[in-house]
Order: sequence, then structure tokens, then C-alpha cells
Amino acid sequence: MSALHTVAEIRRIEQEALAALPPYTLMQRAGAAIAELAQQMLCSSTASSPSVLVLAGPGNNGGDALEAACLLEEAGIEVTVQLHADESRQPPDARRALARAREAEIQFIEDHGDALLRQQAWALVIDGLFGIGLARPPGPRLRLIIDYINSLRCPVLSIDVPSGLDADTGSIVGGRDGAAVQATHTLTFIGDKPGLHTCDGSDHSGQIVVDTLEIPAERFLPTRAFLNGPQSFATALKPRANNSHKGSYGDVIVVGGARGMAGAPVLAARTAAFGGAGRVYVAFVDDGLAYDDKHPELMFRLADRVEFAASAALVVGPGMGTSRHAHDILARALDSEAEIVVDADALNLISAEPALQHKLHRRSQVGAAAKTIITPHPLEAARLLDSTTQQVQQDRPHAARQLARQFNAITVLKGAGTVIAFPDGEIAINPSGNPALSTAGTGDVLSGLCGALLAQGWPARAAALAATWIHGAAADQLVASGLGPVGLTASEFIPAIRAVFNQIIRDHVQRRPVATAHRPHP
Repeated sequence: MSALHTVAEIRRIEQEALAALPPYTLMQRAGAAIAELAQQMLCSSTASSPSVLVLAGPGNNGGDALEAACLLEEAGIEVTVQLHADESRQPPDARRALARAREAEIQFIEDHGDALLRQQAWALVIDGLFGIGLARPPGPRLRLIIDYINSLRCPVLSIDVPSGLDADTGSIVGGRDGAAVQATHTLTFIGDKPGLHTCDGSDHSGQIVVDTLEIPAERFLPTRAFLNGPQSFATALKPRANNSHKGSYGDVIVVGGARGMAGAPVLAARTAAFGGAGRVYVAFVDDGLAYDDKHPELMFRLADRVEFAASAALVVGPGMGTSRHAHDILARALDSEAEIVVDADALNLISAEPALQHKLHRRSQVGAAAKTIITPHPLEAARLLDSTTQQVQQDRPHAARQLARQFNAITVLKGAGTVIAFPDGEIAINPSGNPALSTAGTGDVLSGLCGALLAQGWPARAAALAATWIHGAAADQLVASGLGPVGLTASEFIPAIRAVFNQIIRDHVQRRPVATAHRPHP
């Protein structure tokens, strides 16, 4: 699994490495890595003699950029530097890099030379304005520079993190008062960071490359965050045995569908069927459909007449409404020993009543805590936390951890860079998916897939990770084939989910070799 490191963890590793190495070593390594990647990016430039703009800010991030500028100049590339730092306050390594750049034949544009800056046609911009330690939004002057970078059509290489982005949370520092570089590439050092993969980081980081700067692996302690992918749930991927039947793959009961909202549970149920569940039921809160003419294999019941047995996986909430009747059905589901996925209106009901919150948390006492998954979007998360959507989005990893701890349930906080949090504090950030998922019903599809995996006997941890990744990968596959992102509907994701699921089983399952029987020699 690909580890994700907080700023505090990176700082500790960096300080230990600096103490064990001669001065300037890490900056030389960083500069070399930047220059190498920059030259690779310039290979695709159509300019006969490409010009590179290097923006160097205060601190060692700016020093890394200056070291790279020197190496690019030595390689015969035309480099222009604009320095946004007080030279007298630069740390020693950055001051050394600046002295080296001053001695080289590199053109410096003073920070007030915007006219000259805008006259040049740049083949590449290297963003070394701010590193991972930015605590306040850029001032008006630097905000203009960031806006200028974002107006360019050339590639932009950000060092460590796009300037203006919070490396821990992925939010733009200062919110609406801030600004962040929209990079096409980010070269991040020592270890990968959560903020590059969630919230605004998904739009600002571009292609991410990690360089450890040759720091030995033993300096890296285990982290509490990782990047989700098939390797995270590969042990649960199994080929189907020939000697199996529908009972081998479990039952899913989707509970929801108040009057006028039958579509939501049907979407979840169809996904559960396409996700491999043996049998799928829809338990309607109110009178619902008699059958699904497109998928008549689905079975329809009234929720009042359905037993929530421990042998089935429940998906509770799609289109459920918030009536008293819905409340009572939810309470019964939470009291059951069934594996359960809680979504949509069920989350809204829980957020409004402490007794339901207690029931959700109390599932740990009946041994079902590790098999409880909640799947809120940011607004639902805010209601559960008695917070605001803005506060949730400012620190999505923290919000997801709070929910997982508060309700003792695996939490899938949906959004750009979905965060999967576990009650023990560990998180995963999901890199698959795209804006095609920003349409009604895709959350119901995700909850249905979670339910299907639980029904097939997957551990809840693996089910949450796999469902989230497959859901996003299906969107990526559809967009890659030209269908979207604009205008894709939730029902279109369902067959794509089936295709992705079967593909990863083929790709990641290692079948045991068949032993050959040998007859003994006479």
C-alpha cells in the first residue's frame, strides 16, 4: 500500500535525515530530481529553444527551485528566476542555492517586473513559491502571481505541493481568501501527502511523482494513512468456484423507497446484483414497485414484513424519507445483528435523534461494529457532526476520523478523494473517480456495491475499500471511453462496475497451480 504522510511526519523524517547528512545534500538531491523531471516535461515542448520560469519563494522550497534552475542552466536550457523572498532571512541551504544561481548565467526578474514576466512565452513553469508549511493564505502580490500561473497553458511543475494548498487536508489555505497553483505535475519529496489526493488537491496536483530523496526506509515509521487501490483489498479477491450456487453469495436487503423515491433503492439493488450478490431484495418503506421490468430477478417486499436476519447484508437509507415509519424501520435495522450499510436518509434520521445515534454506536456490543459502514456525503457528515459542510471540507481526513470514532463504524466520506476512515484512526484516500460521479443516485450505487461485497463474505474493511475504488474506477473507465463526464447517469455506472470488478479479479487473483499426480516407478 502507498503510504501517505502528514506534514509533521515529513518534518520528523527530514530533520533526522538532515542531521545525518552533510549540509546541502538534501537540497542537491531535490534540485536534481526537479531538473530531471523538468527536462522530461520539456521533451514534449514544441518550442525550438524552450524557456523555463522558476518562481522561488522563501524557505527551502524556494531553495530547491533555485538549485534546479542552476542544473537546468548547466544543461543549456534558458532559465528565468523570479525570487519572492527576503534574501537575508533565507535558511542556510536556500541562501547557498541563491548564491549559486546568482553566479550562474540565469536571468532574474525582480518581483515587480510583471511586464517582463508576461511578455515571455514559457514552455514550463516551476512553482517553488511555498512548501508544505504554509499556514496563511498568500498575500495580494503572490495571489496575482498564482493567478498568472493558472492563466498559462504551458505545463506547471509544483515542488512538494502546489503553492497555496494544505498538504494535510487538500483544502486551499485560507479558503475563499486563498489561492493555489493548478499544477499539471507535482513532484513531492520524502513521502506522499494526503492533501494531494483529496478535496481541492484532486484539482490542483495533476500528475503526482514521489521522490524519497534517497532517505533510508528505516527512517519511515508506519503511518495512519494510505492511498487506496486494488492492493488494499487483494486478499479478498477470489475466483468463483464451479461448485457454488446463489446461496453461496449471500442476500442483500435494500431498505428504503418512501413514496415517490422508489428509484434510489432500485439503483442500489441493481448494483448489488451486478456486484455479485446471490439474491437481492428491496424492502419498501411505503407501497412500492411490484417488480423491476429491466431486472425482474430483483424481489420486492414491504419493509414491515421483512425480517432483518443476521444472514443478510442490509443497505438502509436510499430514498427512505424521514417519516416516523421510516424512523421505526431504521431503529429495527440498527438493532439487528446483520451487517449493515447506512446511507442517505438513514443518516439524516440518525443525525436528528440521539437515540438512533446510540443504537448505531451500540452495535459494537453485539459484535457488529466492524461490520457497520456509513457512507455520508459532506452535508450528511456535517449533520452527524453538528458542524457545517465548510468545516467538513476544510479537513476531510479529520472529519472522517471523527465519524468513525464517534459511531464506531467504518466511514466512507464521499467527495473528491473519498476518505475511508476506520474506528482505530487509520484512513485511506481513494484516487479513482472523476466529476462524472457528481450526479444523483451514484451514492445509492456505491452503497449497493458495499452491500453486495458484505453479502459475499468480504470483511467490512475490504468491502469499503473495494467498493469505493471500483465505483470510482468504473467512472474513469466510462469517461476514458468517451461517455462523460458530462451527462452520465447513475444507472450507467452499474454495468461498468461489474466489468471493473471482474477485471480486477482476473488481474489480481493468483490461482494455485494444480498438483500433478505421479505414479511411482515399478
